[in-house]
Amino acid sequence: MLSVQNLTKEYRNVRAVDHISFFVEQGEVAVLIGENGAGKSTTIQSIAGILRYKGEIKIGEHENKSLEAKRSLAYVPEIPSMFPLLTVREHVLFMAKAYGVEPTDETIDALLKRFELFDKQDKLGDELSKGMMQKVSICCALIVNPEVLILDEPMVGLDPKAIKELKLVVEEMKAQGKTILISTHMMEMVDTIWDRVILMKKGKVITDMTRSEAGESDLEGLFFERSEATYE
Repeated sequence: MLSVQNLTKEYRNVRAVDHISFFVEQGEVAVLIGENGAGKSTTIQSIAGILRYKGEIKIGEHENKSLEAKRSLAYVPEIPSMFPLLTVREHVLFMAKAYGVEPTDETIDALLKRFELFDKQDKLGDELSKGMMQKVSICCALIVNPEVLILDEPMVGLDPKAIKELKLVVEEMKAQGKTILISTHMMEMVDTIWDRVILMKKGKVITDMTRSEAGESDLEGLFFERSEATYE
């Protein structure tokens, strides 16, 4: 479970996130949507423990900056960053060791094959394309088998097969009772897998509803309806 309570983040005199609260339950896929500058990335980075903030964020029963929470949380950033002299496989192994996880070679092989990285496992970080870096970042998050997975614009730069595989992974994790939060502009890519939508505007949450509460509305329809935006 992910709990965000009264989260506030200011940059100098600008309040990027303004006293927002929401829950993502165990076994639930939530999508965080909103216009550019709505506060989505600030919210995601606060949850991941990257930014200082006011308020309370919990991963399960633990404060998000605690060691117990960090062991349960995996984060895929919007802009992946690789170690230039580590290979693809070494990135995955490094992340596993950082979490104290000891995956088998077969587990790593299967994950790399799933995202079409097996034949590229010896490439160095500074030899990778943006899409390949994104897939490595996803593999690094998945290898630790987190209870809570945070994805910030995960599908940008991915090819159609990788997008399909990522959606399948999300559905599998949901079936295992994991908690997933996805921040995205690509609403059509997640419209079949979401359980809860959290819509932000100008640093505030203006809509927080489940799929059943949304009825027949899709994400794009909810976005334009609730944010009072119109098509050009």
